[in-house]
Amino acid sequence: MAIKPPPLRHGDTVGIAAPASAPQDPATIDRAVAAVEELGFKARLAPNVRRRWGFLAGDDRDRAADLMTLFGDPGVRAIFCVRGGYGSSRLLPRLDYGLIRRHPKILLGYSDITSLHLALLKCSGLVSFHGPMLNSELTNPEMPEFSLGSLLRTITQAEPAGSISRGYRKNTVRVLREGKVSGVLAGGNLTLICAALGTPYLPSLVGKILFFEDLGEVPYRFDRMLTQLLNSGALAKVAGIAVGVNQDCSDPKARKGGEYRQTMEEVLAERLLPLDVPLVIGLPFGHVPHNATIPLGVRATLDAGVGDLVIEESACSSAAG
Repeated sequence: MAIKPPPLRHGDTVGIAAPASAPQDPATIDRAVAAVEELGFKARLAPNVRRRWGFLAGDDRDRAADLMTLFGDPGVRAIFCVRGGYGSSRLLPRLDYGLIRRHPKILLGYSDITSLHLALLKCSGLVSFHGPMLNSELTNPEMPEFSLGSLLRTITQAEPAGSISRGYRKNTVRVLREGKVSGVLAGGNLTLICAALGTPYLPSLVGKILFFEDLGEVPYRFDRMLTQLLNSGALAKVAGIAVGVNQDCSDPKARKGGEYRQTMEEVLAERLLPLDVPLVIGLPFGHVPHNATIPLGVRATLDAGVGDLVIEESACSSAAG
């Protein structure tokens, strides 16, 4: 069984960490503190959160130490990531998964943070949260109420969050194969899921609902990544597939000129429909303002009759933390 962290309560302390790249503007860290406090929580900066080392937010030892410091700190109830970028996968051999298992707490982020989500689920059994980050959403005064509501509904109560599409009004969702299936959620950024293949940090996808999204990948590169997953056998027994909004992933040359180029929807259909499982695309999560929070490691239902993903199990523990 998955290990669930306690829910975040008003006045609890949130640790701020940068496991991947540093924000381009160093003042983002100060804005992150203000954003956490605006939500009604206390902020605690990881010791090395302001560091920079090349394209990373400090060297691997410091970034891994920050995560372990926050997981081990009894006063910290959640860890919010500043941003993605690159570098989380470099930390995986340095983490103490036993300590994390003994001190479960909320870890929030997406994009490159997918590496941590997958590893924590596989090696610690910890439920973690694919959702908004400080650099791109939580410090943005124009963050949609949809995204904030989804986040707080998922991390502040020991009840199922329900439909990830609650309150979503944009016309992006499409059903490519109908059906209704339940299973445990696993996934994140497609590039990082592929990067986990062949490592000890990818949880089994057998019987699971796989969710994924990506940013800035044209259709042929999506085809390559999906083909890698198919060739590895990782998708052979998935229960269903939920695809988010893949921002900036269209091909500007699609169907122009004499050369045939597939659209993103055509690639998803051609590669994934042969799996014969429910398939919904354009759901509200990813590198977009309307970014629902999705917990890895809990049961959900993919309803490809109405085109929705419904969280059926609480992601937080009902026991006092």
